Amino acid sequence: MQLREKIDAAEGVRKSDLVLTGGQLVNVATGEIYPADVAVAGDLIAAVGDVAPHTGPDTAVIDVSGRYLVPGLIDGHLHIECSKLSITMFADAVVRYGTTSVVSGLDQTFAVAGLDGVRDALYEAAASPMKVFWAAPYKVPYTIPESNVGFRLGPDTHEIAQKWDDCYGVWETVTEFITNRDPEVLEVIEMAARNRLPVFGCAPMASEATIGVLAAAGVRLDHESYNAGEVLTKMRAGMYVMVRESAVAHFMEENIQVVTRLGANPGRVGFCTDDVTATSLLGGGHLDRLVRMAMKAGVPPITAIQMATINTAQMYRIDHLVGSICPGRAADVLVVDDPVSFVVERVISKGIPVAEGQRTTRPPRAPSRGPAMLDTMKRAPLSPDEIKLTTTLASPVRVLAMDMDREVPFVRRRRDVVLPVIDGVVQPEVAQDALYVTVIERYGKTGTVPVAVVCGFGLRSGALATSAAPDDNNIVCVGTNPSDMARAINEVIGMGGGLAVVDGGAVLETLALPVGGIVADIDVETMAVAEARLDAAARGLGCELPSAFGYLMFLEITSIPDYAITDLGLIGVRELAVLDSVLGPG
Repeated sequence: MQLREKIDAAEGVRKSDLVLTGGQLVNVATGEIYPADVAVAGDLIAAVGDVAPHTGPDTAVIDVSGRYLVPGLIDGHLHIECSKLSITMFADAVVRYGTTSVVSGLDQTFAVAGLDGVRDALYEAAASPMKVFWAAPYKVPYTIPESNVGFRLGPDTHEIAQKWDDCYGVWETVTEFITNRDPEVLEVIEMAARNRLPVFGCAPMASEATIGVLAAAGVRLDHESYNAGEVLTKMRAGMYVMVRESAVAHFMEENIQVVTRLGANPGRVGFCTDDVTATSLLGGGHLDRLVRMAMKAGVPPITAIQMATINTAQMYRIDHLVGSICPGRAADVLVVDDPVSFVVERVISKGIPVAEGQRTTRPPRAPSRGPAMLDTMKRAPLSPDEIKLTTTLASPVRVLAMDMDREVPFVRRRRDVVLPVIDGVVQPEVAQDALYVTVIERYGKTGTVPVAVVCGFGLRSGALATSAAPDDNNIVCVGTNPSDMARAINEVIGMGGGLAVVDGGAVLETLALPVGGIVADIDVETMAVAEARLDAAARGLGCELPSAFGYLMFLEITSIPDYAITDLGLIGVRELAVLDSVLGPG
């Protein structure tokens, strides 16, 4: 809508398309609740209060008497692709719960399809009922040492991306790239300063000194803290913070205490989910669930609503567009039963009623897909003989294994195990829960097959594989034997991407993710059924982790201590180097 049209709509010269009458307005700008009608013209709020001058003969009127009007909710940090749902299907899954905007780097899309893939994704979002506020990833790949992805993002690409009208900042700048003075990342941050774009951080378990360095470097906000004290330290350094509650990483109960127990300013706190699954969405909702959780922890209702709306909009500098029900803002309005129980009954997004009774009003329609997102699997099938951890030492040998931390989600600690060697090949041992793990580079660049050892998956037999594996989205596979691992990997390759469970040479379960090898154009209900089948199959093989594939897919991330594995091999996160798994004689 052009400026003249906005003014006409605000004055009532241009009559509104939709009016909500009889509701109680939750004004997140002032912290008040009072009676007010809302007029919508096109995809914008035209007026709030007395909207009689804005109502014409063709204006649709919805009576919301006895209900409360709340701004559309904003997820402040989200990897949409980790849901395994395409943007179209993800939007259909979350708008029913009141999430009308998300902030995302679309980094998984970039890794497989580059800027062209990101542009297509933003076009797809524009056609959906959900807004995506995109920030360019600080660098792709995120790994140290640098692994292999489909497309690399550095300063040259930022020269293009940061000039896009729909680029809202620099996404998820990992601590180590700043503290190690990575020249490309420093150049990107300086470029963002010239372009007046904010820089967003990723600083899990950071010390006070490190947080000071990040603040000095210009990091505006952070989304990843492991306790309330860490959150407070970041806030004291001038950062905005988001309290995260993902499908697997449950931090709301602990981190909201920065407000309820430590007394920090709630106006500088927002909410994010980071990563969600179809199962978690259907099981409890999305941002609406975080609002309810915050209130249960002692946050006043209107404050909790502000955290999910205007606070997040302000920290991302998009509050002139979204985050409140005010003239000129996006017509994203929720009709809720009561601020305390906070059940979203009706959703208007982009000025259109899109959901009622937590069901969307029209079926989602995915766009046609081009080869850039449908032909991303460049790896030929491999044989079991390629999957082996070799050594020149005699049996037995001492091996450095990644051990899954059951107390802290996704963290991998060191565990030394003694394993037998047969014909120069270190053997996995189910009895010690010491399994093979490999990452298969799938973009046709190296063909390497690194093998390491992981503990904690608990498989008694078989193998699990996935190509949905941030941040590189190469194929990650864990298994008890090379034969099943090769079968699972080849199944993923044959599907053009996806997840597979194999045992005794038989494929037990699969989920095809043909769009970029990371997402699918299937609805959330169908995806939840597939997730349940895959989890059940993994449990049947002995895995007792909260989410077998959730833990598997994050093994590539080198910002999670203390160890990771990429297509380069076993990575020491503290050493920032490739390590030899075999330590010496056993």
